[in-house]
Amino acid sequence: MATLEAWYMDDSPEDQRLPHKLNPNQPVSLEDLQKIGVFYWKLNADIYENDPELQKIRDEMGYSYMDIITIRKDKLPNYEEKLKMFFEEHLHLDDEVRYILEGTAYFDVRDKDDRWIRIAMTKGDLITLPAGIYHRFTLDENNYTKAMRLFVGEPVWKAYNRPADDFEIRQNYLHSLRSAQA
Repeated sequence: MATLEAWYMDDSPEDQRLPHKLNPNQPVSLEDLQKIGVFYWKLNADIYENDPELQKIRDEMGYSYMDIITIRKDKLPNYEEKLKMFFEEHLHLDDEVRYILEGTAYFDVRDKDDRWIRIAMTKGDLITLPAGIYHRFTLDENNYTKAMRLFVGEPVWKAYNRPADDFEIRQNYLHSLRSAQA
């Protein structure tokens, strides 16, 4: 079975690239992530260009657009500015889908009680964050990741920084959380 490491975060102001685990650590299971709409697959990133499993996921989910981003100081224009922007708490009107091809990174998502959960992403991890969930992204101390970005239709890059609670997609997401608990 695929494993993904996730945990509740501390509120330390230290470097965002550190793990920020509570002491003692409070792990978060895949099942708990699914309850907030976060889904995960472990794939073979070495064959991403011709991976039938990736193609099956793309077909089933309707991910028709794909590109690859390399996040490293010498590869990403305006690197420092982009990292700050990625780490601002925000939401999107569409699902966010990322597949780590090389390197490592973190996605932080808010749970139903507004607590931060940190998800450690490594090579081969594919994750979907639902539209309307507050989240952010950062590199870890390795300062490098190469990721595939997947979209249904044309890509939409617009992020809406918190607060964005009045957006219909945010209200729909919160409603889905309440419905799942009922």
